[in-house]
Amino acid sequence: MDVGWNFRREHLRPQQRSHYVITDGGDQPNVVPSEASVWYYFREVDYPHIAEMFEIGNTMAQGAAMMTGTTMSSRILGQAWPGHFKQKCCRTDVCEYSVVGLPAWSEADQILAKGIQREVKSPPAGLASKSESSSRQLANRKAEHRMISVTFPGTCRLSRSVILQIFGAARHHWANAVSMATPIAHKGVTAGAKVQAMTILDLLLRPEKVTEAWEYFRNVQTKDQKYIPFMARTTSRRHI
Repeated sequence: MDVGWNFRREHLRPQQRSHYVITDGGDQPNVVPSEASVWYYFREVDYPHIAEMFEIGNTMAQGAAMMTGTTMSSRILGQAWPGHFKQKCCRTDVCEYSVVGLPAWSEADQILAKGIQREVKSPPAGLASKSESSSRQLANRKAEHRMISVTFPGTCRLSRSVILQIFGAARHHWANAVSMATPIAHKGVTAGAKVQAMTILDLLLRPEKVTEAWEYFRNVQTKDQKYIPFMARTTSRRHI
């Protein structure tokens, strides 16, 4: 199956990402295992293409079983739809960020940030300061607000590049995680909690914001594409 999938990669969309690991490959090298298993991640930009990759993966598994004179079965371990941006809720959130502002970083915080930036060959600009223009701060924060919910409107605070992560560090990198064990993250989380509380109060005290969020969700975001849970795609029919 894995050999077949890797030959198929050149005919898949460039936007796709597919990862796998053989979780059970046998007990010893000179004995054909009685069973084997592989775990795949299929990733794409929208539901139709994810579903297409899912079908291709099952076809590859069925073909591998036919080639080896064996049987196969599959099951879905988890699912996640691509993120849905909630503009109405995000705008409320962004406004509260402008009220709370950025944390007051200490000299030690800035020294650590600049040291990490030098280590990863990024400009040693340090942490964002309150002297930055409001427009730049809001632009950064708007890009970091999204919600993966596809069944109701909401907002999720991804404060990674605003108040938690040191600028210049790549994702999934040790430099990205350093600040999480320092006062940088503690101060950032506190600021984020204040924004969250103020956003909730805004939505409770201004019901028109909730109405706007639902209207955008129903008439724009989910107008043409409704949520279809992958877990409903039974895998019992995959036995051959």
